[in-house]
Amino acid sequence: MPQYLVAIHHPDGYDGSKEGEAMMRDIDVLNEEMIAAGARLFAGGLSAAGSAKSLRAQPDGKVRITDGPYLETKEHIGGFWILEAASMEKALEWGRKAVIACRAPVEVRAFLPNPGN
Repeated sequence: MPQYLVAIHHPDGYDGSKEGEAMMRDIDVLNEEMIAAGARLFAGGLSAAGSAKSLRAQPDGKVRITDGPYLETKEHIGGFWILEAASMEKALEWGRKAVIACRAPVEVRAFLPNPGN
């Protein structure tokens, strides 16, 4: 079955400690629904983008490590689900629920097919 990334986007400087109990409850309900439907393979939240480390290959063959996210942007992925869904339309149904539960923009993207499967 196809797999999809459902990614939650937070604004730069997002403070997760300000998430209310109602939002946490809504996310828990959504997680339970995904598990019951057999759709959820994995879910996780990410630490603040400012705590990220970026690695870039250099012309001399070495790898440079810098503080902060790879991209300079106003939004960063704050958490995500990896789901199995029969179609993009079904994955988008989960994405719509995630927008409501997380009170944040969501991106849904299909994983590339694995030729070994």
